[in-house]
Amino acid sequence: MNEEQTRNRIMQARTIVVKVGSSSLTSMQGMLDVDKLNHLVSSLASALELGARIVLVSSGSVAAGLKPLGFTSRPDDSVSRQAAAAVGQGLLMAQYEKSFARYGKRVGQVLMSAQDTMRTSRYRNVRNTINRLLELGAVPIINENDTLVTSEVKFGDNDHLSALVANIVEADALVLLSDVESLYTAPPSDPRARRISFVENAIEQIDDSTISGTGSSVGTGGMITKVDAVRIATASGVPCLLTSAANAGPALMGDAVGTAFSPIRARGSRRRLWIAYASHPQGSIVIDDGAVEAIKTGKPSLLAVGTLGAEGDFSAGAPVWVESADGTKIARGICAFDSDDIVSLAGKNTEQIERFLGSEFARPVIHRDDLVLLGTRAE
Repeated sequence: MNEEQTRNRIMQARTIVVKVGSSSLTSMQGMLDVDKLNHLVSSLASALELGARIVLVSSGSVAAGLKPLGFTSRPDDSVSRQAAAAVGQGLLMAQYEKSFARYGKRVGQVLMSAQDTMRTSRYRNVRNTINRLLELGAVPIINENDTLVTSEVKFGDNDHLSALVANIVEADALVLLSDVESLYTAPPSDPRARRISFVENAIEQIDDSTISGTGSSVGTGGMITKVDAVRIATASGVPCLLTSAANAGPALMGDAVGTAFSPIRARGSRRRLWIAYASHPQGSIVIDDGAVEAIKTGKPSLLAVGTLGAEGDFSAGAPVWVESADGTKIARGICAFDSDDIVSLAGKNTEQIERFLGSEFARPVIHRDDLVLLGTRAE
């Protein structure tokens, strides 16, 4: 897909996930900038009036809560940031509600944690809630639950969250808005930097060494997190656009602003996309060299005869890593057995399993439909 086709697809998208960063909604002092927010909402309202369904992933709760609590800069400790988020999220949503109301649109707050994407039941509940809000004509406004989330179970940045949301709602496009107008060949401060208007394959064509760094003192992400989000989305069949919040309107209308990213592959099944990008492996299955080579073809299921054992304590139905004997992660999958059973099954062929353990154990450890190779298509 070329640049013109990619931009046309974004312009014609029915369901669009738009992510906006903290720096695009706040002043230099870290306060919520109502003018910036209103400009964003105006751009989104234009797309809504043309029939688009918008899911807004919005940062800004911590930044919005800084001044009301007496902070002059973003605090270093997590507890103070969580307190700022508790105050700022309410202020942020109140302003969104007021701004969207000017265009006759309702908004709905959806605060997510990583746990909501790691477990299939909660993943399904999130999807159903967001889709119902869209059916009712409301704009879902999503943020990570910064008030309560811990570092062990957090997305880390809303760029990653927005890519997962794009998968959850089966979006037709993902638009990432920040304070940077485009992707460049080097940091924009470098006089040799050149704007990149189109990327056909974000996995193969972008070198992380040229996009390191964080653009703002009030945000948590940088260009690397945005490109990582693009990689997830485009590998899932979703075209992307990266540009500044000031260009939100032109971006949604298909104008040649920012950097457009072509989808690398066709959209995969929702279940396999969850396994590949949203599941949280609870342990590992270690496999021998023969099984590694077989799994890499992307065709067979993982059988007990190719397993060496299990690491971690998990139950049947849990997402797990599939690793080689040297610890290299090969794939993710949904295991059909408890970790204790894997130890008993390891290395046995089907005849041995039926003889010693019973026919109910003579099935794949991970069925090929539940097995996704790392760095490959989740189809």
